[in-house]
Amino acid sequence: MKIALGADHGGVELKQALHALLEKQGHMVLNKGTDSTEAVDYPDYAERVALAVVRGEAERGIMVCGSGVGACIAANKIPGVRAALCHDTFSAHQGVEDDDANILCLGARVIGPNLAMDIVNVWLEARFSRAERHRRRVQKIVNLEKKYAGSSN
Repeated sequence: MKIALGADHGGVELKQALHALLEKQGHMVLNKGTDSTEAVDYPDYAERVALAVVRGEAERGIMVCGSGVGACIAANKIPGVRAALCHDTFSAHQGVEDDDANILCLGARVIGPNLAMDIVNVWLEARFSRAERHRRRVQKIVNLEKKYAGSSN
């Protein structure tokens, strides 16, 4: 699978560990930065990951910041993104199977590298169920995105 991978300075060390794991597993990784512990702004890297996914350059994306929260908020501002903040394996597979999540956000200061790797593996193995109720709900998310596109409300 082709995966866009990004982080801010708070997530760079976990990103590097995930990059090595993903390549070892045979995935193609698109490094969207940062590669430094010098302070940067997570929205810049969340945007890079999100655009790679919605433009079809990557099948899925992973974004790591200190808590995962800011990266998730930023990524979800890009139309077509369904980013999920996951700090457990249940949320990771459920987010894909039921909600068709296409970007995984992780908090490097919240979870350790072993749990992060377990979450990534479960998330990558999961597939959208395509059950009618889940397709209907995802379509409602898409409709909300379209309804409020360009709106300041």
